[in-house]
Amino acid sequence: MKTIILCGGKGTRLREETEFKPKPMVEIGGKPILLHILNIYAYYGYNEFILCLGYKSEMIKEFFLNLSAFTNDFAFDLSKGEINYIKNNMYYDFKIIFAETGEETLTSERIKMVLPYIKEDQFMVTYGDGVSNIDINNLIKFHNLQYRKYKTIGTIAGVHPSSKYGKIVCNKKNVIKIFNEKPVLNDYINGGFMIFESKAKRYFKEGEMLEDTLISMVKSSKISQYTHDGFWHSMDTMKDVIDLNRMWESDKPWAIWDDK
Repeated sequence: MKTIILCGGKGTRLREETEFKPKPMVEIGGKPILLHILNIYAYYGYNEFILCLGYKSEMIKEFFLNLSAFTNDFAFDLSKGEINYIKNNMYYDFKIIFAETGEETLTSERIKMVLPYIKEDQFMVTYGDGVSNIDINNLIKFHNLQYRKYKTIGTIAGVHPSSKYGKIVCNKKNVIKIFNEKPVLNDYINGGFMIFESKAKRYFKEGEMLEDTLISMVKSSKISQYTHDGFWHSMDTMKDVIDLNRMWESDKPWAIWDDK
């Protein structure tokens, strides 16, 4: 099964970083967050990806084209232009399609553009800026069960977001007794880890956002929610970048592929 990753947006809310690089190339723990996302899927055996590229796409291509050279020991014959890898340290086993989908294209249309590359009965979709310790196998099992029982053709992971504001609790005298800097909310939002049947392809349309597609599917009762109560974090602002790097230096809560 292939996983489509949306990598083409400009990430305007993270202008401090995205002025110089595409959002999926912003580094967490010294590596692009995109690499973290690929590792999450590959840990469960899903290592085939389609990257929907747009803004500064050349930087994403260059990174992966040069990854072998940066990772392995090699000998380079300048006279012949030949590279001989003499020590293989490469531990990434990814098969990636790099698809140019334009800088201004909306997300549903980006997916529609790469659907011809999907020959399997199912495909997964995620964003290029969110990490989680979600169990991909359990997501797929849940989706298959819902498909058999209720004929839903799509499943999205519902996750708990963190509030961007501090939560305060006062006593009857208005004296603050609790201050929680960034509490996790009880509500669920779309966490960006999604799976669809091939029957869902007709819902992806030109000139629409992925959210429009999901709304159309909801109106037709064709989509289910997989509840994930574990770790999830998106990277929307510079504070998110700082927070994720701090987490990486401590417990790496999404690094399921890492023995820590």
